[in-house]
Amino acid sequence: MESFPVINMENLNGEKRAITMDKIKDACENWGFFELVNHGIPPEFMDTVERMTKGHYRKCMDQRFRELVASKGLENVQTEVHDLDWESTFHLKHLPLSNISQVPDLEDDYRKVMKEFAVKLEKLAEELMDLLCENLGLEKGYLKKAFHGSNGPNFGTKVSNYPPCPKPELIKGLRAHTDAGGVILLFQDDKVSGLQLLKDGQWVDVPPMRHSIVVNLGDQIEVITNGKYKSVLHRVVAQTDGNRMSIASFYNPGSDAVIYPAPALMESKAEKAGEAAYPKFVFEDYMKLYAALKFQAKEPRFQAMKATESSPNLEPIATA
Repeated sequence: MESFPVINMENLNGEKRAITMDKIKDACENWGFFELVNHGIPPEFMDTVERMTKGHYRKCMDQRFRELVASKGLENVQTEVHDLDWESTFHLKHLPLSNISQVPDLEDDYRKVMKEFAVKLEKLAEELMDLLCENLGLEKGYLKKAFHGSNGPNFGTKVSNYPPCPKPELIKGLRAHTDAGGVILLFQDDKVSGLQLLKDGQWVDVPPMRHSIVVNLGDQIEVITNGKYKSVLHRVVAQTDGNRMSIASFYNPGSDAVIYPAPALMESKAEKAGEAAYPKFVFEDYMKLYAALKFQAKEPRFQAMKATESSPNLEPIATA
């Protein structure tokens, strides 16, 4: 199998730009995942984020996780567990409104660093979306506008730790799913692996790489690109050794954003007449459905949204 795509963003600024854009295009079309290096977020800053995140887990979350495992008898399971994951998490919201000041147990320095990290990731996500637009032949700013809604995008971070698991063959770190949203940026542990994606019917490891950002595409990108780029099933396999850190930030449409295939990416007359393969829907409605069906196939979600839509008149999104 070909190697996992790694994109050196420094190469976008010189004579290697065309080759690098082709690499991004290939990754979007054939993997749904790629790894960024030289992405502009300073390595020393990422080291600080990692140190503080791991320190916070040890101080505030490790004992709670152990108590949860004991209360559910998870260390002694004999059959595969299908209804929960071997992970310890908390969530931060950045846009449209931040909740960082309200999240309990975070030290002030950690709050400040995570706020700063979110600003850097937001900028990177928007830069990536314009690179996707360029490869798709869409106007610059099209995806950002499509995500905007009335209050701008939803942007948040899921901070996860995957502690050592005594029975990884019976409990997944995180069960297989596609991501509901738009563009996902992951800062993952560079020593403990576990993230896998499904490619050509096989589970493939996403290689841990120091100071990289892993990018994957969510269901909304699949809809807007009319299936040219697809969201991909992925999972976390729990490990018997090592505690894996995962900081996943989700750049998603605003709650009231109306999502539908870009007219410029519709090819047939039937599609252009409104008989699109993908539905038109309000993002918040999709999320309500996703909440109940996250660990099931995405296609029935798309079909369910299609069944609820009224004959839409697909207008191009203004980018001026």
